[in-house]
Amino acid sequence: AAITASRLSKEFGPIRALDGLDLEIPSGSVFGVIGHNGAGKTTLMRILLDIVRPTAGHATVLGPDPRAGGPALRNRIGFLPGELRLDPGLSGRDHLAYWASLGATPKESNARALRLAEQLDVRLGDASRKLSKGNKQKLGLIQAFMHSPELVILDEPTSGLDPLAQRQVLGLVAEARDAGTTIFLSSHVMSEIEQIA
Repeated sequence: AAITASRLSKEFGPIRALDGLDLEIPSGSVFGVIGHNGAGKTTLMRILLDIVRPTAGHATVLGPDPRAGGPALRNRIGFLPGELRLDPGLSGRDHLAYWASLGATPKESNARALRLAEQLDVRLGDASRKLSKGNKQKLGLIQAFMHSPELVILDEPTSGLDPLAQRQVLGLVAEARDAGTTIFLSSHVMSEIEQIA
């Protein structure tokens, strides 16, 4: 399995975000979770990425526990957070070049990022402060896929996108799945999950 969780729980003071979750996501699959705000979707993703630690239980991601996987594990994962933060003064092209420099194969990652930007019709020359929410979301999607990761975790990937861009994103997910990538995504939209997961 690409991801497992056993009796995973997370409490934030009196609030229980996860309560004894058991989960197994097969490698090479597209797995979707759906739920209302506060249902624990983002908390689960953050535990799997070792951004927050569980209160109880255990998880594995691509083999190791996320807490023990370190940078070697994170280099195998692409992630689109629900709230992507961009440097307002940097252009889309600058963001892609920076993100490419963080990976093991910067030239290949940057070339792939530019191809994805063309495919998704992203305006790379504009400073991110001038970009629409949809174009910022597309930049985030590109950075999640540009390193050709084994696992991609997408928190509300089509949020802020028009219907055509939503279709493009679902096509990108299907393409990655066909290449053997495991995709774990969350959504508020049942039809979106039914269509791809």
